[in-house]
Amino acid sequence: MPESAQQQVCYRHPDRPTRLSCSECGRPICGACSIDASVGQRCPSCVRGGGTTRVVNGRAAASGLVAGLGPMTRVIMGVTIAVSVIQFLDPGAWYRLFDVLALGNAQTMAGDWWRLFTVVLLHAGFTHVLFNMWALYVLGPQIEREVGPLPYLSLYLATAAAGSALAVLLGSPRDVTVGASGAIFGLFGVWLASAFRRRRTVAGRAILNQLGVLLLINAAIPFLIPNVSWEGHFGGLVAGFGIGWVWTKLRGAEAAGLRIATSTAVAVVSVFAVYLL
Repeated sequence: MPESAQQQVCYRHPDRPTRLSCSECGRPICGACSIDASVGQRCPSCVRGGGTTRVVNGRAAASGLVAGLGPMTRVIMGVTIAVSVIQFLDPGAWYRLFDVLALGNAQTMAGDWWRLFTVVLLHAGFTHVLFNMWALYVLGPQIEREVGPLPYLSLYLATAAAGSALAVLLGSPRDVTVGASGAIFGLFGVWLASAFRRRRTVAGRAILNQLGVLLLINAAIPFLIPNVSWEGHFGGLVAGFGIGWVWTKLRGAEAAGLRIATSTAVAVVSVFAVYLL
């Protein structure tokens, strides 16, 4: 069969060959019909038909600043902020939580595996929690709307575990880490995977350029500010990119379960890596 006969065309513009397809319904779409999403892209029909991507002035909303918070983002932010309030109102109670939940490398290596996950609840101060919750507010809600609350939570925890595992494996036994940065960089990785897959489109290149600038800034932070866990950032970013890449290929009624399974697998591998490597 000739190559031209095999080439797919946009379902709305039959004269336009394309390699893009809607992440929700799977129909081929051209660049003009593609509406950016954090996990793939949507076609206009899915957006109009009640799809999860909200359009603002003809463009997909790319942050919670535009489209509002999802329920799981509210829960994560609420619990994290509540723990930080305890830090300021009752330092004694916070230190007791710190002893149990912080990512102490020695304690983790001794068997406290849950610390790989609970580290996201503790922060080193007001500026630390403010910055991470702002980043969650911007990066998280769109992903949650597209994949659902439970897959989103599984992503958050899996990338936190991946970042924590790398911090333990590459750090000193005396290191103690707090913060949700591994999970935040995991969300960053999902957006990066989506933009990289659409790098041949105008919108994809624009998002990729913006993310590239943010990556460079964050890569420089550990060299400018002491005691920043670049290992946690990098581990979360790589895990988020990998999960996001797999998620863009999942469609249909079973997609939600497969997304949870993907994140769970990353979390399990992260835990076992700490004790087997």
